[in-house]
Amino acid sequence: MPWKVILQGRSEKQALKLPRPVLEALYALMVDIRDAGPVRGNWPNHSKLSGNRHHCHLKKGRPCYVAVWTEDKNTITVEIIYAGTHEKAPY
Repeated sequence: MPWKVILQGRSEKQALKLPRPVLEALYALMVDIRDAGPVRGNWPNHSKLSGNRHHCHLKKGRPCYVAVWTEDKNTITVEIIYAGTHEKAPY
């Protein structure tokens, strides 16, 4: 069963400011999560954070871009809560 992947209001605004290659990586991540679930070990530096949060790198180097998302197993929903530079990520 596919997961529902949504961008939170703030992360949607952040996504519009991302460089095109990073935005394309974010959309690829969203499709990957939709099809295979929120645990994405095939993405660079994926890790499970506290509780139901995950993160991975969208682009390595300087600046490094990351995505942070939460999962809700009851509703099979994943919410992207942050997409931007590593320095401002909500860990």
